[in-house]
Amino acid sequence: MDTLLKPLEALIEGLGWVAKGALLALVLIVAGNVLLRYAFSFSPVSMQEFEWHLVSPIALIGMSYAVYHRADVRVDFLYDRFGLRAQATIDLISGLLTLAIGIIIAWLAVPYVMQAYDIGEGSPDPGGLPYRYLVKAFIPLGFSLLAIQGLIDSLRALATLIIGAPHTPHDSMEVRT
Repeated sequence: MDTLLKPLEALIEGLGWVAKGALLALVLIVAGNVLLRYAFSFSPVSMQEFEWHLVSPIALIGMSYAVYHRADVRVDFLYDRFGLRAQATIDLISGLLTLAIGIIIAWLAVPYVMQAYDIGEGSPDPGGLPYRYLVKAFIPLGFSLLAIQGLIDSLRALATLIIGAPHTPHDSMEVRT
């Protein structure tokens, strides 16, 4: 099972670094825009648009990275009281639902991205950024990654149900109270 999970986990981990890089870039660009606006009375539209363009990879790639590291918001007041098999069953159902939702949304988003590409959609603002389809492409990419994370979680839960021991090979950021 590890032979299948390791490359998938490496993909989620690697693209998580892309989201982290986009977050750093966003902070630097916002700081630069504030400096330009208040120190030099200059505020380029393209830089302002680039700020919200960076939100796409942060949110859409970052969601699978957060779930991978268990940094997502979970309500565990009942889950913690269940035995290992019951927890694994809940994890399996959750993973399968995450997989299904990720696949459905990614599939439905592809025509949306293709339409933007076909018409050469760009910013309606003068001085704005072209190639808006590149930003929209993060929707199917992000939800495909979420589907992959759902598959990873499902396989881990299945391994727990079959073997009887929890299968969590990565360093979880999960905080239990």
